[in-house]
Amino acid sequence: MGEILDWYKAVNRRQSFDGRVVFTNGVFDIIHRGHIDYLKKAKSLGDLLIVGLNSDKSARSLAKGIGRPFNNEEDRSIVLSSINIVDIVVMFDQPTPKELIDAIEPDILVKGGDYDISEVVGRETVEKRGGKVVIIPLTPGKSTTSIVEKIIKSKT
Repeated sequence: MGEILDWYKAVNRRQSFDGRVVFTNGVFDIIHRGHIDYLKKAKSLGDLLIVGLNSDKSARSLAKGIGRPFNNEEDRSIVLSSINIVDIVVMFDQPTPKELIDAIEPDILVKGGDYDISEVVGRETVEKRGGKVVIIPLTPGKSTTSIVEKIIKSKT
C-alpha cells in the first residue's frame, strides 16, 4: 500500500531514494481499468512511483465538467494509495504539477497518450537533469468521460 505524503515528506523520500523515480499526475476521479493499465506501465519504468494528485481546487480549474471531481481529494488519495503499484501520492493545489515536479526532480516523467511530448508540463526540468519523458498510450475505450457518458445514457 502506498503512502499519502505532503510535499516536504515526498521530496525528502525522493532525495533519500537510490533507485529510479517515476512521476505522473492526474485527477484520478473514478478509477477504472485505463488508470490501472497506465499506472502499471508507469511503475514498470522505474523503482518508485510517485503520483501527483490534483486537489479538488486544482481539478476544478481543469474544466472537466460541472460537479467534477465526483470524488473529493481525500477519497481519491485513499483509493489511489491503495493500489499496490503506487508508492507515494502527493497532492498539489496548483493548476499544473510544474512546481511539484521541480521539487521532486523525477528521473522519468510519464503522461498519457492524449498528450504530445511538447505539451508535457515539467519536461524541461526532467530532461535538464538527464531524465526522460515517456508517453504511455491510453487503453482504448477506457476513460472517466466514457463512464460518465454511459451513466448518463442509462438514465435516459
